[in-house]
Amino acid sequence: MSIIYEHKIIVPQSAIDTNMHVNNVVYVQWMQDAATAHSDSLGFTSAFYEKIGGTWVARSHYIEYLRAAFLGEELVVQTWISSIKRSISNREYAFFRISDRVLLARAKTVWIYLNASGKPSKIPNELLTKYIADENYEPKL
Repeated sequence: MSIIYEHKIIVPQSAIDTNMHVNNVVYVQWMQDAATAHSDSLGFTSAFYEKIGGTWVARSHYIEYLRAAFLGEELVVQTWISSIKRSISNREYAFFRISDRVLLARAKTVWIYLNASGKPSKIPNELLTKYIADENYEPKL
């Protein structure tokens, strides 16, 4: 399985703001949706995390907006893990418009892995074997 996960979106009316393009905060929701879908595709569902007593929480988000997206456009969010260290995972994202292959935004989330008591904990080895870091990936569609 590829370490680059692709999550497709058709921009809904609910994502559009008063400037008639996708509202900036919607990108954060799409980042979480893509990360969750990627995790689920690897078998790391919410039930899996409940069973092992761990969870992920976001420490920070960074987004660079390059171009606007509009109602009805088909987008793809590429996401991948660029680095993993003890309890920290850096997940990156690239948002493309499918019709013209234009990069709309780049983003990153720093995730912290917590154990059942809510404290940062070493990421389990079974996760590390599927989340192979790729520090040199250049997003392209």
